[in-house]
Amino acid sequence: MTSAKDVMKMIADNEVKFVDLRFTDTRGKEQHVSVPTKAFGDDKFTDGHAFDGSSIAGWKSIESSDMLLMPEPSSARMDPFREENTLVLTCDVVEPMTGKGYERDPRSLAKRAEAYLKSSGLGDTAYFGPEPEFFIFDSVTWNVDMSGSFVKIKSEEAPWSTGIEYEAGNLAHRAPVKGGYFPVPPTDSLQDIRSEIYMLLEQQGVEVEVHHHEVAAAGQNEIGTKFASLVRRADWMQILKYTIWNVAASYGKTATFMPKPIVGDNGSGMHVHQSVWKDGQNLFAGNGYSGLSEFALYYIGGIIKHARSLNAITNPGTNSYKRLVPGFEAPINLAYSARNRSAACRIPYVSNPKSRRVEVRFPDPTTNPYLAFAAMLMAGLDGVQNKIHPGDPVDKNLYDLEPEEAAKVPTVCHSLDQALGIMDKDREFLTRGGVFTNDMLDAYIGLKMEEVTRYRMTTHPVEFDMYYGL
Repeated sequence: MTSAKDVMKMIADNEVKFVDLRFTDTRGKEQHVSVPTKAFGDDKFTDGHAFDGSSIAGWKSIESSDMLLMPEPSSARMDPFREENTLVLTCDVVEPMTGKGYERDPRSLAKRAEAYLKSSGLGDTAYFGPEPEFFIFDSVTWNVDMSGSFVKIKSEEAPWSTGIEYEAGNLAHRAPVKGGYFPVPPTDSLQDIRSEIYMLLEQQGVEVEVHHHEVAAAGQNEIGTKFASLVRRADWMQILKYTIWNVAASYGKTATFMPKPIVGDNGSGMHVHQSVWKDGQNLFAGNGYSGLSEFALYYIGGIIKHARSLNAITNPGTNSYKRLVPGFEAPINLAYSARNRSAACRIPYVSNPKSRRVEVRFPDPTTNPYLAFAAMLMAGLDGVQNKIHPGDPVDKNLYDLEPEEAAKVPTVCHSLDQALGIMDKDREFLTRGGVFTNDMLDAYIGLKMEEVTRYRMTTHPVEFDMYYGL
């Protein structure tokens, strides 16, 4: 275990000039403050670093804004992108009067979820393995004002770029729409970028298992990283995003985790593999369907029961629901299956019982990983505690079902405001053990409804296409 003393030695050994203290806000965006090493001592690990919590969206009011950043020594790593030697520390946000984690701080909340699992006696460790997809574009421009709105994506990989004359010539190697899965270079023009991301992630302690081009033709990618315990895996997710954004920028490109930036091609999801362990034993392994235990089936039952409430956290943007549309291979169906990728929960084939797990497929990579992993764990544990059986698996192609049969399979939410409304009513499972508090959930709903209202009030170009002249 890394100690504060180890971090101070690391600062000296690497001739560090700045210590960057980072934390994550409610929306999942990383924030930071840089401290010169001459002002960074052992006291930062005991007394914390003060900052103004009222300036963070959805957090403190001005009259009670004092907060502390408490660095996690084990998170220490060198920032590979800064010109001056900079050491990064991930922090919890702490209330200065009590010394306890702030109830709206996502990382502190995730720690409460891990503590609740242990206190429940059901397990001692929850493992998560997210698979975030993302796009790398050459450039993106947009504007929204009273005169109108537009968005324009430029990508030399894109099928729509065949008619563009580039300075070095149009090399013409590009995948067709929905044809971007696994082509070799030069069609896959992002191989070197992903390889550099891999190298830098490994330098920062994030273990990478695979990287490849994804289905969408215009620059969709995936970098698969190893599973880890809840809080650690959420930390890794933030490191991964930071690294992808900065490597893309170093190549003069821009990366986005937006679920559906392109009309007519695949969107970006974030399938989340998860399992619960106790005393070194995988509680999901058993002799039931696809090698699952009764514990695992009940866990799935909880995920399915609360899926529409979970959507408010796992699919947190108005754009999230452009991906979750029936009939387009989206995992909208609240069912489970060993093979069916249109089901919300899939059981991957594995030969080793230790690898037995459930893959929840509806989340997307704009989610706050601390909140998402904690919420899914709480839903799954509710299923175990109340023995919520998910029913029979669905191994048929869910898009080939007869209408009467398809109508019996429930689906995820179709909009963010619907999800927020459902979570508002279905929140008790989240608040057990004080993991999520009602105050935190109310603040979250208020913050997200601001996005919904702005979206509702903005005239969309599609409306001109459909209604102009009527």
